[in-house]
Amino acid sequence: MFRDYLTLAVAAKPKELPMSSEAIYPGSPSERTRWIEAQRSFAPAKNALDPWIPYAFLSENEIGPAGEQIPTATIFLTNRECPYRCLMCDLWRNTLDTTVPPGAIAAQISYALDRLPVFQKPTSEYLQSAQVKLYNAGSFFDPRAIPPGDYPEIASAVSGFGRVVVECHPALVGQRTLSFRDKIDGMLEVAIGLETAHGPTLSLLNKRFDLADFRRAAAFLCQSGIDLRVFLLLNPPFMSLDDASVWIKRSLDAAFDAGASVCSILPTRMGNGAMEQLAEQGRFTLSRIDALEEALEYGIRLGLGRVFADLWDIERFYSCDCSRARAERLATMNETQTIPPPIVCEKCAPDR
Repeated sequence: MFRDYLTLAVAAKPKELPMSSEAIYPGSPSERTRWIEAQRSFAPAKNALDPWIPYAFLSENEIGPAGEQIPTATIFLTNRECPYRCLMCDLWRNTLDTTVPPGAIAAQISYALDRLPVFQKPTSEYLQSAQVKLYNAGSFFDPRAIPPGDYPEIASAVSGFGRVVVECHPALVGQRTLSFRDKIDGMLEVAIGLETAHGPTLSLLNKRFDLADFRRAAAFLCQSGIDLRVFLLLNPPFMSLDDASVWIKRSLDAAFDAGASVCSILPTRMGNGAMEQLAEQGRFTLSRIDALEEALEYGIRLGLGRVFADLWDIERFYSCDCSRARAERLATMNETQTIPPPIVCEKCAPDR
């Protein structure tokens, strides 16, 4: 049974951070959307992209549920900007203003795989043990981003992979998800950005769904034989760092309660204009790297699924001489799903 995190959130509302009298964050979703878009003027402009080439791609290993190393191709697809305006998102900088031409997404996938050495001439056994992540800075099942008519060609481009991972907003999980599932060879996994189980804060993030919507999408996926991956924010805006450390744990609980097999914890970053404005208002503070350690340790100890810390640009969160050692410890936890001895530092965390 799902725990009632919405009731819990109301009963345990985080202490509000102080807010200046200027540039108050709007109260309605439509006003928030306009405000978020207006803050883009303070961020770098969109990058110029080629619709036939992914804007990034890489290969790495990800530990599997049985401790095996899963070869992983991650492809960041170039496509139309997401219709949602999430408060903390800066992924719009690598999107287009129009839908890509027919065949472009499959061409992007082939372009990346042809340039990742371990996937250039793989055996069928190697591909079966591997996974490909198709991340498109929005929702894979948004028809204006990934044309449904391209599903057969996309499925052909990822033919042989044992697992295909895509991302999607809960509102767009549905029949198109099943259509794509039925066209690929391997297991389908859908990643959803829940961000936080704290209902009021989730609403303020302008993601246009609530915890009940997330639960319905999660249940649909599980009932359809599709795996669920969940993205969570370590320190969303509008929470003190102390409250954020509590709610990331409750959010991990909520994600696994909903059937997630994998959770990824992301430290909230600046860089989209809106987060800088909130920081100036005192409504957002960058997290500490030791808080990421604590959250990852909690998730791994649950033993309910794999939990990873997002270490991209982790240097941004360094605050002490011990930070590099903490980052290495986080990488070890990601790679092994075990918990090494703690880093002891009298300067930054004397009580740990």
